Amino acid sequence: MKLATLLTDRGPRVVGVALDGRYVDLCEVDPKLPTTMREILTVPEGLAAAAHALAAAMVKGPFVTGKLLAPVGNPDKVFCIGLNYRDHAIETNSPIPSEPVVFSKFSQTVIGPEEAVILPKVSHEVDYEAELVVIIGKRGKNISKANAFSHVAGYTAGNDVSARDWQKGRPGGQWLLGKTPDTFAPTGPYLVTSDEVDPHNIRIGLRLNGETVQNSSTKELIFGVDEVIAHISQLITLQPGDLIFTGTPPGVGVARKPPLFLKAGDRMEVDIESVGVLVNPVVAE
Repeated sequence: MKLATLLTDRGPRVVGVALDGRYVDLCEVDPKLPTTMREILTVPEGLAAAAHALAAAMVKGPFVTGKLLAPVGNPDKVFCIGLNYRDHAIETNSPIPSEPVVFSKFSQTVIGPEEAVILPKVSHEVDYEAELVVIIGKRGKNISKANAFSHVAGYTAGNDVSARDWQKGRPGGQWLLGKTPDTFAPTGPYLVTSDEVDPHNIRIGLRLNGETVQNSSTKELIFGVDEVIAHISQLITLQPGDLIFTGTPPGVGVARKPPLFLKAGDRMEVDIESVGVLVNPVVAE
């Protein structure tokens, strides 16, 4: 099942994606369904109710039009895993980490499909990073690796946009400021439920202005989704709607010779098998 958040003339609505690509207004089918993705994930059997509503209206609707927003527009937490692809570690001449390297972004970094990534005036080395994003569907702490997937609602495509000159070029290495400028976490277009995605065996890539610059497979993940969830939840309670960016494959701009950084007018397309294509333009502040 594919779910999305759509800005309609009645405000943001959670919609289901029909087989022909049209959007089913799930709240119109079932008025008891909440209108936000976080609420649907939070209420008991919310995903099951959404699936039932979508199945009932897949052919005849009611259909609705509008602008796609980020699937989860205001997540409580956004986690990111650094250096989590073997081929990316080789590309950067970095040792394979012994445990997941975790950092975070603030929720105001999260934008949706076709929304513009804004290049800050004070950064001149902004980079792209295609990533598979986990959307948490069930609250939990101290989650075992064996039970981790039961806490996953689904997946979406993401782009861990990074200001490299702040992340690594400032005194002490300003990871927080380099990773969390406004608009630096595009996600979308859909939440694809976990039953439709094999997170450890799908193609992932990124096109910049139509040219493929990242092309790999999640087979290269050093730490799988289950390992990452178990690792984070040792210390932090995961909540429905939390996002986990799982790392990026090789081909990032900073590792190229010469380096390839984003500029105003660029267009990025994160393309992940079974998950979808996330498109975002780039503009100057």
